[in-house]
This record gives sequence, structure tokens and C-alpha cells, in this order.
Amino acid sequence: MSSGWSMFVMALVALNLVGCVWLIWWTARRRPGDPGATETSHVWDGDLTEYNKPMPRWWINLFYLTIVFTIGYLVWYPGMGGFAGTSGWTSAKQHDADKAEQDKKLADAFAPYAQMSIADIAKDARALKLGRAIFANNCATCHGSAGQGARGYPNLTDAIWHWGGTPEKVLETVLGGRQAVMPGWEAALGGPQGVTAVAVYVQSLSGQKVDTTLANVGGAKFAGICASCHGIAGKGNPDLGAPDLTDRYWLYGGDIASIEQSIAQGRNGMMPAHEPIIGATRARLVAAYAWTLSEQARAAEAPAVSTASAAPVMPVEATPVDAPAAGADTGMAMPTSDATYDGIPPEMLPADASTDQAAQAPAATDARQ
Repeated sequence: MSSGWSMFVMALVALNLVGCVWLIWWTARRRPGDPGATETSHVWDGDLTEYNKPMPRWWINLFYLTIVFTIGYLVWYPGMGGFAGTSGWTSAKQHDADKAEQDKKLADAFAPYAQMSIADIAKDARALKLGRAIFANNCATCHGSAGQGARGYPNLTDAIWHWGGTPEKVLETVLGGRQAVMPGWEAALGGPQGVTAVAVYVQSLSGQKVDTTLANVGGAKFAGICASCHGIAGKGNPDLGAPDLTDRYWLYGGDIASIEQSIAQGRNGMMPAHEPIIGATRARLVAAYAWTLSEQARAAEAPAVSTASAAPVMPVEATPVDAPAAGADTGMAMPTSDATYDGIPPEMLPADASTDQAAQAPAATDARQ
């Protein structure tokens, strides 16, 4: 605040205080010629009389005491322009102190999981409950409260991972984020006809019925351009985030128009890195929760198959939601109770950790873009 504005605010505050004192004094005194308290001559219906009695002295003194309190308050706390008050208190300092106290309680709650592997966290019911709360507060905005995703936002409850589904890869995705890098290929494919031919071939890879002649034309173009990322058989490459085109999962839609758009214009979906947003330990917990959702789907699809990454996991609950329509608003974050701090249930924190609140904007999450 500039010195000019500071002087203006100080003068305005002083003027208001003086005005209040004068108003109380002026209205409380009786002036010569004033009628008696019961002699206002304001009478209705013969027996209903308006009186003009002064306020009791104790009441007037209370008004003066509030003004004295105000002066003391403005001396102790900032409120007079640029004058910072004699106590040194600021709202920023108070906020920082409260946040530091609550952050310490959160750190104590998360500390046991700082060095645990994702597979071990997935076996811990308490850790998964923490992970679910963190997911609801930071990831559900894009992936939905049940993790089922939407158009352009991956479904985390199936067994398909574009960037790799091992615990280590999932953690890497959450910590560092992902950036899709598929360019538009319309010019390289010879225009819209070439795009359509490749789109038809891509549909054939997933078992859809297509025009085989057109698919053969597209297959030749696919082998010369697209196979460098997706592989000659279209099985994809998790190291590049190139999806497997032979399954029936389509992040942006599997109809011919959607595939043509993806090929012609490219896709550049981005998931931000969450280590700077939620920290390494919370990222580890939410990664374990997301991986567990997928592992349950994998177990349901192939219960007799065991893999190196399919360690036993605790069953977790996900709040079901209706699958959003293409292009629909995906702001499906689970509401955070007023009795939580950073979305963490109070029973998961040390005593009294839920008494103070800290607002934190949810960040968009796209774990398998």
C-alpha cells in the first residue's frame, strides 16, 4: 500500500471513530426546549402514546467502551493503513503456522509408506484408504470418482495401460506425468483418402468388420509410418505411450470419424506431474490405489493367470458413477467433507488433525494418456 493510500485509510478510520463518539454524545443529551419524555403529543387511539425517553446511561457507556476497544484493537492488530500493529500478527503468518501444523500431521500419517513398494502398499487396507482419499481430492476431476475415466481420460479400472501397468511404471506416471506426442499425419498419408484407409485398417486390427480392399491399402501406409511407434502388428509400445490398437479400448473413440481425427490431427493429451503437487509419498499411495483398481480387473478377466506384477492386493471400494458421454464435462470429483484435511478422513490422521482446514485445488490427472 502506498503512503498516500495509507494516510487516506488512517484518516478515514479516525474520522469514523470521532463521528461515532460525536453521534453518541449528541443523541444522548437533552437540549433546551425539548419536550418531556412523556410529552411528545404523539397519541393514537386515545391511549397509545409515543415517548421520547433517553437511553439508559449504562447502555450509552457500552457504546463508548466499544470505541475504546476499537482503538486498542487498531493499536494491537494491523488495520490503520500501512501501520502493522504492535503485535506483529499478520493473516499470512497465521495461515503459514496453521498450515505447517496440519502438514506435520499429514506427514506423520504418510511417513510409514514413504519407502514402501507399490505392491506392499496395495496389501495395506489403511494405505489404500488413504490412497482413495488422495485420489478423490486430486485425480477424480479427470478420471472420475470411480476411476472409470471419460473420452480422453483413461479408465483406470481395466487392465490396459498405455504407459505400462507395472507398479513401477504407474508410480513413474503419477510422479512425472505423461505427455502424448502423436503428430498429425494427414499430409504424410497423402490427404483425407490416405487417412481414411489407415483408419479402416486400424479398425480391422481390433476385429471390426471393414472393407478389406481399403484396409489393405491402409495397411501398407501403416507399415511405412505408424508401425514405428505402434509396431508392425499394432501392439503398441508402452515406452512411448503408443497404445495397443488390437484391443477394443479406444481412449478417443473407436468409430471411423474419431480414428480419422486422431490420425489426421494427432493427439497431445497431457497429465501433469503430481510429485510437485502432492509430494512423493502421497503420489506413492495414490499410485498403489490406481494400480489396485486395475489389478482387480485383471484378476476378474484372467483369475487363473498369475504374473510377476500381480501381487495379492486388498480389495478397494470405488464410488460408482455413470460413464460420461463423449465430450461431456468430466468434473466428477468426489466431494470432500468439511471434517477432512486435504481430503484425508479424520480417523486416518493423528488426534485433532481434522480441526483446521486447508483449501487445495484439485489438479487434473490423466494417468495413462
